[in-house]
Amino acid sequence: MSAATYPPTHGLSGRPVDPADAGPVRVILVEDDHGDAFLVEELLAGARVAFELTWVQNLADATSAIDAGVRCILLDLNLPDATGMDGLMRILELAPQAAVIVLTGLADEHRGVEAVAAGAEDYLVKGQVDGELLARAIRFAIERKRADSAALRLREAELLASENARMERALLPTPLLDDDKVHFAHAYRPGRRMALLGGDFFDVIERDGTVFALIGDVSGHGPDEAALGVCLRIAWRTLVLSGVPAAGMLPVLDMLVVRERHSPFAFATVCMVVITPDRRSADMYLAGHPSPILVSEGVEQLPMGPRGPALGFLPEGRWPAVQLDLPPSWALLLFTDGLFEARVGNGTDRLGEEGLVELIAAHRPDLPVTDGWPESLLDAVEERNGGALADDAALVVLSRREGESE
Repeated sequence: MSAATYPPTHGLSGRPVDPADAGPVRVILVEDDHGDAFLVEELLAGARVAFELTWVQNLADATSAIDAGVRCILLDLNLPDATGMDGLMRILELAPQAAVIVLTGLADEHRGVEAVAAGAEDYLVKGQVDGELLARAIRFAIERKRADSAALRLREAELLASENARMERALLPTPLLDDDKVHFAHAYRPGRRMALLGGDFFDVIERDGTVFALIGDVSGHGPDEAALGVCLRIAWRTLVLSGVPAAGMLPVLDMLVVRERHSPFAFATVCMVVITPDRRSADMYLAGHPSPILVSEGVEQLPMGPRGPALGFLPEGRWPAVQLDLPPSWALLLFTDGLFEARVGNGTDRLGEEGLVELIAAHRPDLPVTDGWPESLLDAVEERNGGALADDAALVVLSRREGESE
């Protein structure tokens, strides 16, 4: 194995230099013929680009010489320990970051075309290149490799964004409401930066005139928590549409958490509200979750009343119903703890549930609540927090105004 560096110094292109391009361009020559290797060294020595050439005579030595800093590999297809496409495929596997140029003899030019089809960036016929052509071929191969890698990363990002969008649609469903006097609005912001979803979930369904509303929070806010949240929401929607009584829903969701969670310590808090067809009363079920906030003549958090444990927290838990009387005009705000756990300014104090009630009173919505109001409330919470929230935050608002026309 030998290595040589050939000055002078120019970048690979006129654009800003990538950190990987700093210094000489590292090239490995895999060639067992001493004469051909000497020729390549002489050609690169006269090039106008700085190259650091390492010459090895077989695939085994190439394996030990390749590292992340190698930008290009010049590969002979006839080596003592590898012949034809076998050697190329091994090199492509060992150095996915490097551009590979295949060296062929005149009689094997068709193999060069085959090599490009298999993943090489280019091929050169031995004895038909000069120093300028070789240097240019290396530069162009590196740029093509860079472009291909960038295109691949972009495609992967697009696929990931598409997948996240599909998951988001499952997590944030379209409500099934037939009563146009009951208005639905919501806001949702995941705690993970650059994410579309987190561990919070919600749903709203009307069945035979009764409105069922659910909001929940899986402990944590990563992809595993988001998946469990989707699972719980879809299961709950199935229970509602199947006609299962409200009192029997949370026990089923509790079993589902235990069987589907990624960690034995994972749990979910839930608030479920079942509003009667006359819209004058409701049953509230709490599983370790804060009670909703009622906006009518004033703004107040509903009494907690008896509540059960978080789902997945205790075996054979019980979740009793708390009966609520609703005024003629009302808005019910179901929310997750990401809202009231926001900080107040730069200190350590939290907004808290009382602070959230005060903030809602200061930004009191008209009835029925408009679609944009929940987002404006989250904006106000983030302003108090001094920036984006650390945890997922979800807000569901159901509202009704007495006397509103059909």
